Amino acid sequence: MKIVAGVDEVGRGSLMGPVYAAAVILNKSLNKKILKDSKTLSKAKREVLSKYIKKNSTWAIGKASVKEIEKINILQASLLAMKRAILKLQKKPTISLIDGNQLPELKNYKLKSIVKGDKKIPSISAASIIAKVSRDKMIINLGKKFKGYYWEQNYGYGTRQHLNAIKRLGITSHHRKTFSPIKKMK
Repeated sequence: MKIVAGVDEVGRGSLMGPVYAAAVILNKSLNKKILKDSKTLSKAKREVLSKYIKKNSTWAIGKASVKEIEKINILQASLLAMKRAILKLQKKPTISLIDGNQLPELKNYKLKSIVKGDKKIPSISAASIIAKVSRDKMIINLGKKFKGYYWEQNYGYGTRQHLNAIKRLGITSHHRKTFSPIKKMK
């Protein structure tokens, strides 16, 4: 029996926090028609779908820290998070379908990149949803400790509100100091 895992990451463009990836093996009974790219869904819909996917799938989350992002760059950190998610799965997939045009290095695993896979492949859509909901929850919790950055609204992305907060309150240990415009603010 072929075991297909869908893999996607979230948080590449954020100015702070780790990058998350999810790997998902969908159960046959799961309704694949309701799965869409996480970016096209409301927050409430993503949260409902994330619970549904987790209940009806084999899944895992992988992360790469801010330190890793700064050391190896965001692309390599995203691939590392994907690799960690795949390796954490309880079942070894026959093939892992990776969103995008790059593949993590993973010996003895069959991988295939699919550009815009989060829009085309249900298991990649599921991975995009789980990764986004998981990272968003972590960012919201972090935002409770770092008031004034509005992370519960901007999730660390470079909104005017977030950039003004950095100018006003300074750069935190959670910010990616190698990212523009933060590297110019130091």
